[in-house]
Amino acid sequence: MTQPLLRVTDLRTYFSTEEGVVRAVDGISFDLQPGERRGVVGESGSGKSVTAMSIMRLIEPPAGEIVTGRIEYKGANLLEMAEDEMQAVRGGQIAMIFQDPMTALNPVYTIGDQLMETITLHQKVSKREARDIAMQALADVQIPNPVARLEEYPHQFSGGMRQRVMIAMGLSCNPDILIADEPTTALDVTTQAKIMDLMLGLADERNTAVLLITHDLGVVAGFCDTIQVMYAGGIVESGSGDEIFHNPQHPYTWGLLGSMTRLDQAQQVRLHSIAGAPPSVIDLPVGCRFRPRCEFAQDICGRVLPPLVETGAGRSVACHFAEELDLKAIDVRHRETEAEEVIS
Repeated sequence: MTQPLLRVTDLRTYFSTEEGVVRAVDGISFDLQPGERRGVVGESGSGKSVTAMSIMRLIEPPAGEIVTGRIEYKGANLLEMAEDEMQAVRGGQIAMIFQDPMTALNPVYTIGDQLMETITLHQKVSKREARDIAMQALADVQIPNPVARLEEYPHQFSGGMRQRVMIAMGLSCNPDILIADEPTTALDVTTQAKIMDLMLGLADERNTAVLLITHDLGVVAGFCDTIQVMYAGGIVESGSGDEIFHNPQHPYTWGLLGSMTRLDQAQQVRLHSIAGAPPSVIDLPVGCRFRPRCEFAQDICGRVLPPLVETGAGRSVACHFAEELDLKAIDVRHRETEAEEVIS
């Protein structure tokens, strides 16, 4: 294992509201290796996007604050950098693609102006060189006639094309890390697949590490080397894609997978839903935060918050009964029972 490109340690990001303190991210730790594709999945409000914003130092006090933790990029703590130092990192070495390109792009400037601004901010190049780089960036993301499209405005691009522009902008300075926050949310399924293939293909060519944030497990399937599952501000499970999809060890991960359509199952087998709703991050449950929705909860779950512990090489789970519950076997029994009910 090489030295992590990015190391997040005990990160806690809170927001002050009239109702109380929102513990949006509450003590998470993980590493991102050079060239790694890491998926961050979970329901809305789990802390995925706040994690990304914290890494980019885009949390603004007094409403929001990173109250503790370390975010180390190549050994340097981003939280201790002066703002001018952070500006050099942000966009140049760690780039971010936002989930809504229409709001991320400025409607009154041309695509070329916005690309060139990013390039000249982080690279010592002339305006002519910046334009050439911008044109090549559009060509790299397969936008036809890039010379003419540089002169157009965001509203003249379709949703998929705007997202391609955001990918071009993110990768134009050859960053070490690309953070993609729900990059395909507003796109149809066919366009989603094309955008994902394009983004990750370009990242592979440049050996760029990708932190892919999404609520959709289907998006990370086949694209990510590792997956971390977040719930109520914390990480409840992490491991390789194969491990997460084929042998989940946390009941929440198991529930998420049970709510997905699967091509390897008979159409008659119904999908499951997770009972209840995520807890308020202002008033979190005592003990395990998933306990009120967990069908396997026991007495200790209501008293002690389970730590995230290693259960194998590169595998971590935050569940008191992770090694006792055989969720894979339970899943098989559920599906066999349902299939029998359909037949009868």
